[in-house]
Amino acid sequence: MTVRPLAGPQELGLFCQLSYVLDHELAEDLESGRRQPEWMWMALRGERVVARIAWWSRDGDVPLLLDVFDLDDTLPEPERGEAGLRLLEAATAAVVPAGAPRPEYGRYVPPDWREDPVARDAVEARIRVMERSGARMLVERLRLEWRAGTPVPADSGRLRFRPVDGREDLLALMTPVMEGTLDAHGRADLESGLSAREAAEKHYDEELVAYPTPREWWRIAELPDGEPVGFVIPARNSYNPIIAYIGVLPARRGHGYIDDILAEGTRVLGAQDGVERIRASTDLGNVPMARSFERLGYMNFERAFDMVWDEKS
Repeated sequence: MTVRPLAGPQELGLFCQLSYVLDHELAEDLESGRRQPEWMWMALRGERVVARIAWWSRDGDVPLLLDVFDLDDTLPEPERGEAGLRLLEAATAAVVPAGAPRPEYGRYVPPDWREDPVARDAVEARIRVMERSGARMLVERLRLEWRAGTPVPADSGRLRFRPVDGREDLLALMTPVMEGTLDAHGRADLESGLSAREAAEKHYDEELVAYPTPREWWRIAELPDGEPVGFVIPARNSYNPIIAYIGVLPARRGHGYIDDILAEGTRVLGAQDGVERIRASTDLGNVPMARSFERLGYMNFERAFDMVWDEKS
């Protein structure tokens, strides 16, 4: 078995002998620099790809996410798992700088993957390889989609919305939302020793400011007397319009304001030219948020899970 990176974009067809839902994005990612050929590796027997792996980044500088990892599911165990583990460790050693934390592994899976024996076998095979390398499951998430033509409730008038007035304006609300958050990534940041303020700053500086869409889309929700209730960050990533972040202040929870805020974010994006769909996601355990998306007509079209390596791994 040969384990090696792609020689260049011309080998994308070979890489795609195995398939995954992100395949249609790979060519553009390579062209834009979000992926590099040296971050895309294959395990081959002759010209047959038996496993493949790829990392993604926003700017092509350093890999931020391991988001493609596929095995030839026609292979029996333990052969399938051994091929995947050998590829994973060889590619990681070459791609991830020495001493740097290993990027999180994320994978999209069918919404009913546990009930479908074929899908379950494939998903669990990949999880086993990751666990053998020292990774652990962080969270399973719902992936949601609003489609053009789906009715959006009119503004109820209970809240008023204004644009965000700079970094501090939003961080002042993100910080209390981070306290007691149901989001697994937020909890992980807090458990790592970050304060709620530091975790909010990390989220703002490492994710929110990276979106190229106008900050004028961002909304803060207030009561008629000007007291803040929450916020929503409608944006667009490299692929879709998204609800990037949404939150209700702890003191304002339990009054259904989340529906008003989500509807406002959906209206902002839905009013832009050519928007056919809006994507969002929420942790499987965040039941109140999932129910709000469902009430607003967002469909659960997929799930995702995220695995992480602790520093000692």
